[in-house]
Amino acid sequence: MTPVRVGVLGCADIARRRVLPAMAATEGVEIAAIAGRDAARARELAARFGARPVHGYAELLDRDDVDAVYVPLPAALHEAWTETALHAGKHVLAEKPLTTDPAATRRLMTLAERSGRVLMENVMFVHHPQHAAVGKLVADGAIGEVRAFHAAFAIPALPEDDIRYRADLGGGALWDTGVYPVRAALYHVGEGLRVVGATLARGPARTVDTAGAALLSGPGGVSVQLTFGLDHAYRSSYAIWGSEGRVTVDRAFTPPADLAPQVLLERRSGTERIVLPAADQVARTVAAFVEAVRTGGRPDPSSVRQAELLREIRERAET
Repeated sequence: MTPVRVGVLGCADIARRRVLPAMAATEGVEIAAIAGRDAARARELAARFGARPVHGYAELLDRDDVDAVYVPLPAALHEAWTETALHAGKHVLAEKPLTTDPAATRRLMTLAERSGRVLMENVMFVHHPQHAAVGKLVADGAIGEVRAFHAAFAIPALPEDDIRYRADLGGGALWDTGVYPVRAALYHVGEGLRVVGATLARGPARTVDTAGAALLSGPGGVSVQLTFGLDHAYRSSYAIWGSEGRVTVDRAFTPPADLAPQVLLERRSGTERIVLPAADQVARTVAAFVEAVRTGGRPDPSSVRQAELLREIRERAET
């Protein structure tokens, strides 16, 4: 099998800690080159994975030994470099959010489809099988008719120089942690969501939002409550509340690869704790991207609807 040769634009922490180790362990993937603005950082990271160091992102995109690129750059840079990569004939796996503008997200998805290239937004949790298992429970009537969906993702305060505190780089809680509960609502409630109300708050001396919440309405009158933040006690969970019970998922968005997820199913007859098999959602995401490259997978429309909802939340919070 000829490997998919991947180039990496940047030496971000998520690439170092999670995505590059998963790529290195995935059959059919070759980490071909790693580019950085800092030549020394690119050399150091490339040496760890047996890749060629490249000084500059454009230089990497000019290489004919790279089939696809991974873009772990700050959010504000995703649009420009994803577009450049697509025009260079590369498949793209880009960190979330793909862009901070729905029109730009639609345009990039259209460009990818027209050029016959794969464009995948790196929302990894949707590739963990625990969510499909929860969806089947709900579809099988385990909690009756769905009445409400609650989701929260928040993390403790970051180092002062973290890029997620920089407005010019697309920082802020909405674009970072807010993506997760919004995408979870799309996954479980469906695309017919509309924003009813929202709030965004800034911590002391911050130029970006560090906390937020949104109230949405879903098909059939399902209520959706979402909470997210960058300076909270850690929380990563969602619950689906029905007419006859409730199902709760903890460690929903960033579970360790060796964690056996536990789903709590509460009904009048009693409470059941369902233990599911452990899974590596990072490795599964990489495998899904490689399979899409090999088979010509099409863009996921959920990325566009996600972008629209994030924009609607920001606009509603600012009015």
